Amino acid sequence: MSKGKRVREQRRAAPPPRVGKNQPADRRLWIGATALAGLIVVGVAVAAISSGGSSAKPVYVNFAAMSGLQTGAPPWNNGIGELQQRLGAVHLDPLSQEALAFHIHQHLDVYVNGAHVTVPAFVGIDDSSFITEMHTHDASGVLHVESAKNRPYTLGQFFGEWSVRLNASCLGRYCGDLHWWVDGKPQTGNPADLVLKAHQEIVIAAGKPPAHIPSSYAFPAGE
Repeated sequence: MSKGKRVREQRRAAPPPRVGKNQPADRRLWIGATALAGLIVVGVAVAAISSGGSSAKPVYVNFAAMSGLQTGAPPWNNGIGELQQRLGAVHLDPLSQEALAFHIHQHLDVYVNGAHVTVPAFVGIDDSSFITEMHTHDASGVLHVESAKNRPYTLGQFFGEWSVRLNASCLGRYCGDLHWWVDGKPQTGNPADLVLKAHQEIVIAAGKPPAHIPSSYAFPAGE
């Protein structure tokens, strides 16, 4: 057998490279890096799924820079008059119809000096044109968050489209003695920054609080 033929026979008979401790160091490092990258990708995907696929940050509304707010005593109207112009400030969209990919509800009770204030119907809805991701259908106080994207929505966005000022010390024209509760538990800080979650019972009171603070709400079936 010629020398060239013996070399070719040896190459065909040689076993494939093995992955193990006898591999060259650079090959083992490449294999380890590839495996680590795969684990990172899987971890990111799992994190995205567990968080609902949303990495958006909550919207904090600056009422001091917002014009057209209602300055009178309640009852307050639904704010539809300047809703279109206010959408940019509250980061809500004019939708042609409800989007239900992300769909949760809360209940809001508002009080001024112990008297209950009606949360009006059709906040966030222009019957002739559009509906926003946050709105009311009636005067029950039930807030509807209905969006094509799972992202955080804040109470300030709702009050902004309602055109009623809300911050750490003021509700509308009433300032200096503000109290608020979530599910019957007293809260501190700015209620406008509250991130809305399913079936919260939210109470905002300016001045003298009511004798009884609701801690829950009987949502209709399906809400």
